Amino acid sequence: MTGLRWGILATGGIAHAFTSDLRTAGLDVAAVGSRRAEAAEAFAAEFAIPRAYGSYDELVADPDLDIVYIATPHPHHAENALRALDAGKHVLLEKPFTLNAREAAVVRARARERGLLAMEAMWTRYLPHMVRLHEILAAGTLGEIQTVFADHTQRLSADPAHRLNALELGGGALLDLGIYPISFAWDVLGPAETITARARLGETGADTTVATILTHAGGAISTSISGSRGAGPNTAHVVGTDARIDLDRIWYMPTLLRVTAADGTVLEEFDGRTEGRGMQYQALAAERILAAGGRDSDRLPLDESVAIMATLDAIRAQIGVSYPTAPTQE
Repeated sequence: MTGLRWGILATGGIAHAFTSDLRTAGLDVAAVGSRRAEAAEAFAAEFAIPRAYGSYDELVADPDLDIVYIATPHPHHAENALRALDAGKHVLLEKPFTLNAREAAVVRARARERGLLAMEAMWTRYLPHMVRLHEILAAGTLGEIQTVFADHTQRLSADPAHRLNALELGGGALLDLGIYPISFAWDVLGPAETITARARLGETGADTTVATILTHAGGAISTSISGSRGAGPNTAHVVGTDARIDLDRIWYMPTLLRVTAADGTVLEEFDGRTEGRGMQYQALAAERILAAGGRDSDRLPLDESVAIMATLDAIRAQIGVSYPTAPTQE
């Protein structure tokens, strides 16, 4: 299968960014769906999309779509992924994959039952500088990895009514921001073996700052800080016995990578900056996977997405955050 026909489910800000990058890459955006017909029609007009639907059911029922990108709020990820999978469509599901690990496991089971691709849209993993990072790690340039640390801190709305602060919408720094450094730590060091987390909670009970310490195989340690009430450096670092990798701000977007030896010698500088936000690389990866007959991502396997959700569940349990949204039923 080549030249996938993409459908866009929901028309919010992240859907705009993703669709813009799809257009940059020359990919086929065939349809868009929203809960409101006028929103779908406006989105379609903006991006020259041939078909617009006033419901998600109509979108996924379109026989001329191959894959659906889901960009709804967190509590609706699972239900809309299941909707698309049941309609026979592959799915690229915006991060965090679901609201919790239980929902993630339900989506995984349905995708495998249907023989379809369900892939988390953790677009950072597919960026050029992240591909280069893994090449450097594979070459052994850093020696034995000791530490990974990253921050994702922004000054976002403190309005209690804002989605980010609404627990019923999965609000809080962890799922919106913390997912990036947690996923990065897993990507470099593998599964978290122990988890320690502390947080600062806002007026609504949603987490506004979250700090984590994870241990990984061989004793490696990762640390992260994520927050929504102040903008930090937003850099990331991988430190080994022989050298380190520094990712410039903003590390989770297309940026510069630098390799520095233990004696301070700069071994390599890699410019990963690219046109647009860089969200097209995950879409291109999905197209390659399906063209080769695959049903899982090598950069972020479905099992890993589920396991990362379990890590986020464990962090929330430690910081005392729970969501009132009912879990998706099997």
